[in-house]
Amino acid sequence: MPDQPAMDEDALYRALSTRDARFDGRFFTGVTSTGIYCRPVCRVRTPQRGNCRFFEHAAQAEQAGFRPCLRCRPELAPRDRHWSTEDAGDILVRQATAWLDQPDRGDGTASAVAQLASRLGVSDRHLRRLFEDRLGVSPLQYLLTRRLLSAKQLLADTTLPVADVALMSGFASVRRFNAAFAGRYGMNPTQMRRGGSTGASSGGSGIRLAWRPPYQAQALIGFMATRALPGIERIDPASLSLRRTLRLSARGSEHRGWLQVQLEPDAGQLVLRVSDGLVPALPWVIARVRAAFDLDADPQAIDAVLHRDFPAGDGLRVPGAFDGFELAVRAILGQQVTVAAARTLADRLARDLGEPLDTGWPDLDRLFPTPEALATVDPARLGEIGIVRQRQAALQALARAVLGGTLTLNDGADPDREIQTLQTLPGIGPWTAHYIAMRALRWPDAWPAGDIAMHHALGLAAPGTPGARKEAEQLSQRWRPWRSYALIRAWSAPPAHPPTQKTSP
Repeated sequence: MPDQPAMDEDALYRALSTRDARFDGRFFTGVTSTGIYCRPVCRVRTPQRGNCRFFEHAAQAEQAGFRPCLRCRPELAPRDRHWSTEDAGDILVRQATAWLDQPDRGDGTASAVAQLASRLGVSDRHLRRLFEDRLGVSPLQYLLTRRLLSAKQLLADTTLPVADVALMSGFASVRRFNAAFAGRYGMNPTQMRRGGSTGASSGGSGIRLAWRPPYQAQALIGFMATRALPGIERIDPASLSLRRTLRLSARGSEHRGWLQVQLEPDAGQLVLRVSDGLVPALPWVIARVRAAFDLDADPQAIDAVLHRDFPAGDGLRVPGAFDGFELAVRAILGQQVTVAAARTLADRLARDLGEPLDTGWPDLDRLFPTPEALATVDPARLGEIGIVRQRQAALQALARAVLGGTLTLNDGADPDREIQTLQTLPGIGPWTAHYIAMRALRWPDAWPAGDIAMHHALGLAAPGTPGARKEAEQLSQRWRPWRSYALIRAWSAPPAHPPTQKTSP
């Protein structure tokens, strides 16, 4: 692929032969004898070396004329993320693909590229050139592959009508969808449903999403469980399961309901089920679940940087958020108090301003308050539930910024811009802004340098002082661009040997 280091194809073939799950989503194999491309974990008989072509992205394999395997299902693979803090081209491509990976991104025409280029502050010509140089495909080809794979997953795992699948996947019409599907895959959409599906009824649609090992599922579920809000979330660390209510907007409509997640570590995947109310927004729900459980992380790249200082942290993930606004509110409530105290305040807020929701489970009965509810509530009412004036001002300023479009607070937003905007709001400092960026924006290099728990874990002198913050910032440079993961590891367990500024990277 142009301007990229050549892939070691012999090493990739060995990974394919052993079905090494660590490489899932990092490359795909096109088999020239069948015209099909597979994930490295595919259970079919390993093809001969001479029949294999290797691609970094599914879009590259499809551009070369290969069709996705119906057995290993490339759409289930964790997405590949290339992180760089130095190469401007890599940063732009990473931001662009992250944006295109989200549901409802553009209309699939040249205007979508122009919209994305404007968002990134470059010309659409420059953006197209970067995609061709770095990925070997155009932005529209990448977007079409993403939409088709999303549709393929919905066809295989639900009983949604084809017309609904087409619209959910981002196609403007069923005719265009059928033409694109037949042109790429050589079959019509209904043929993809051979063998049946799990359904999308009130019992929940069973959607499988994969991750790359290692994955410390118990640690991630435990982190979420200690912060679970009664009535909104029900998390069982013993069974590695989660249920919660959710409200989200998709294509101009609001959708409400519940979702249920079951982690299956032995299979390296989770199973997602949703209520009828969320079925029309299923691609958006899937995107939020991928972010919340950090399914697209690349442990090999992260561990290569962090393992020496945090060997017990291999496989730890950064817990994300199902709703960016909810996470930001809870981060503000958590300023300078314990996790338990922050949860108590959030529970009171949800009980007072949250809307009721009938889920059929008595312990899951309401939705988190909306930005509108917080922006318009009388501050005295917030005071009655124990929120001090400084936090009242911060919460309402946050809600107004979200309503006004100043803040986005979701995966794909520009973290630097969002962090700066957050810190212009009253009562929000660097710690809160970086915590929000780490979890709501999925920024892997967030670093709240003033975190006292992290100071203690790193063995810094005088935790909480400006000197400790400066030392933490200096030490963290060796962990870039994975400082969010370094923070999670520090919170989980102290380093094997507390690093010092004299330690070489």
